[in-house]
Parts: sequence; C-alpha cells; structure tokens
Amino acid sequence: MFFSIIIPLYNRPLEIKELLQTLTLQTYSNFEVLVIEDGSQNAAKEIVESFTQQLNIQYFFKPNTGQGFTRNYGFERAKGDYFIIFDSDCLIPDIYLATVNQEITKNNLDAYGGPDAAHHSFTPIQKAISYSMTSVFTTGGIRGKNKNAGGQFHPRSFNMGLSRKVWEKVGGFTITRMGEDILYSIAIQQAGFKTALIDKAIVYHKRRTSFLQFWKQLHFFGRGRINIYTYYPAQLKAVHFFPALFTFFIGFSLIFNLFNLKIAATCNFLISVYILLIFFDSLSKNKSLKVAFLSIFASFIQLLAYGFGFTQNFITIIILKNKNH
Repeated sequence: MFFSIIIPLYNRPLEIKELLQTLTLQTYSNFEVLVIEDGSQNAAKEIVESFTQQLNIQYFFKPNTGQGFTRNYGFERAKGDYFIIFDSDCLIPDIYLATVNQEITKNNLDAYGGPDAAHHSFTPIQKAISYSMTSVFTTGGIRGKNKNAGGQFHPRSFNMGLSRKVWEKVGGFTITRMGEDILYSIAIQQAGFKTALIDKAIVYHKRRTSFLQFWKQLHFFGRGRINIYTYYPAQLKAVHFFPALFTFFIGFSLIFNLFNLKIAATCNFLISVYILLIFFDSLSKNKSLKVAFLSIFASFIQLLAYGFGFTQNFITIIILKNKNH
C-alpha cells in the first residue's frame, strides 16, 4: 500500500515542522507527503523543503480557498493508493502508518477516521482542551466512538483516510469549511463505501493554544452543525442540542441567583457536582492538578461556545430561514 499524506497549511510554519519530524520516524516507509500552502502570508516553503532528504515530500503554494478545497488540491496531485489527511497541528506516533495499513487491509476499509489524544509535550491548556474534546462529560465523548450521536461513525478531517477509488467515485469536499468533513463522510457512506473508526490510529492533536482561540473554534463548530442540517436534516440528533441546553441552563442559573435563591441553590448544586466530576476525571487521566483545574474551564468553554454558535445558526437558518448566513 502506497499512502499519500495530504496536509493543508495556513500560517503555521512551526507546527508543520513538528508534524514532519514525526513523519520521519514512521516504521512504515511507503508513503509520500504533500504540503499545500493555502495562500499563507507566513509561508513554510523553506521548512518543508528542509525535509527533502528525509521524506518523499512535495510543497505547493496556491491562493487561499479554505481547508476543504485545499485538500482537494492535494487529492488531484496525489499518487497513492490511499490518501491520508492530517491537520497541521497534529503529531503522528511512529507506528501510525503501520497500524493503518494493517487495519484497512484486514477489514477492507474504503475510508477511516482515528481518535486524538494529548501528547506529553503539550502545554497544560492544550492538555485541558484535549480532555474536554474527548471527555464523556462533554460532547467530546462522542468523537472517538464507532457510532456518533446515534448514527454511523463520521471520520473527521484532522485524522482521516480514504482510498483512491473513493476519490475517483465520490470526488472531494463539496464545501471548504463549517462541517465539510462530516458532509464528506456522509457522501462516502451514501456511495456504498465501508468506513470505520480505527481506534488505534491515534494522533496527538494540539488544537488551540489559548482558551480564546478554543472559544472561536467551538463557536464555529456549533454553527457548522446547523450547516450540516441544511444538507442532511436527518443528521441533526437530540445530542447535538445538549450544548445549547447547557448554555440556556447556565444563563437561567445566573438569572435565578438574582431573583429566586431557592431555584438558584438547586442549579448551583448541579453545577458544582458537574465541576467536581470534570475535575476528578481529568485528574485521574492527566495526573495534574493544574490540568484538572484548567479542564473545568475548557469543558465549559467547549459547551458554551458550541451552544452559542449552534443557537445562533439555529435561529438564523432554521427559524428565520436565512440560509445565506
């Protein structure tokens, strides 16, 4: 199996250096790397080209079109039997390709997705964000499961692979952002291809380096879920409303603290229990008081930011019927 690793890149030269360094350590060596710079102002050409002696690597620069269409640009130039997509802020374990090669061969997979985890080198905030995005106490607990939110598993584009025959039949991403990977996964499944989670195909996903960046990203994700609804209404499940309901609960709790102390006491008790669950669960997983404390903030940011974004587009697109928003 010859793999083509496709990495869209936008103004992240230092991240791509770290990612490429991990690819030089792969135990499975039959692969090429395509780095596609998506109109960056802070280009990484010199950094990428410094790996030409260690990797079968190509660098491309194109006008900015967004991550989905940038991946398509890579598909069109890839030579592999199988395409693998990574986000530029991932670190790849040395057995990743060997694991994927074994699993897709054994199970005859046309496409797959893999989970993410925190690397020991991550900052405490990055570890806390990773916790919130994978925890059973947030909607992150859905992401690394064989079925998501009551339906089929939808590979996510930070860690996703597909065969050349999928690309040839289905084509690439039809939109460039805001739920583009889930829409692509649905199209692949509807075309009759076999997809699955490879739970051992883990990548270390840095995500965002600050809570403000994380808020903006999750707000965007919440809006994206409603965008997916405009294409596939049946994909909007009850669990997708949880962050919005949580957001309303927090909002009403603040109001009750001003006007109805009896109800406020109950709300505050429930919130306190939830905080303690997050704290001790993160502490058991990360073995760090600091990360456990930050995990509380990360979890609340994940749910509130997603909830605000989801509600914003729910009102604008579903209630007000403004699909151009």
